[in-house]
Amino acid sequence: MEYSFIIRKAVREDADAIYGILKNSVSEYIERSGIPLPLDAMLESVEAIERGIEAADVFIAIMDGIPVGTVRVALREGAPALLSKLGVVSGYHNIGIGKSLMNLVDKVLSERGVASLELYTAAKNANIMRFYYGRGFYVDSTAKERGYIRALMRKDYAPDARKDA
Repeated sequence: MEYSFIIRKAVREDADAIYGILKNSVSEYIERSGIPLPLDAMLESVEAIERGIEAADVFIAIMDGIPVGTVRVALREGAPALLSKLGVVSGYHNIGIGKSLMNLVDKVLSERGVASLELYTAAKNANIMRFYYGRGFYVDSTAKERGYIRALMRKDYAPDARKDA
């Protein structure tokens, strides 16, 4: 094994692999975050993932031929871009896959002139909060309507981005 990975834009044929990555990573996320209920991401079908690939920018990380990570980012008219479905398969954490996926998202959004990016995550999951803080995100707000403390994280690419939102 070479232990190298590539990241590329996902195509419809990647939907099954992305489904597997998300099932693995979201299950672990739920457990580590203490979330007592299934999340929408756990219920997403392969067909919904295919539609997501068509509607948004979806990237897949492949290590030595094995799909190990994914991320989805959607542009929204008049609002910050929305990051969702970031996942890295168990056993492939802490080797730069998640960070590389985020770096690619930053590059793509910066090139497109996007002012800011938002995502939602479990505020009690210290590891994931540290990860996002390390990528330049901050907590914009929190809410409990889904039965756990959910943080709206935001990252600004332009100095005056907060004025636009």
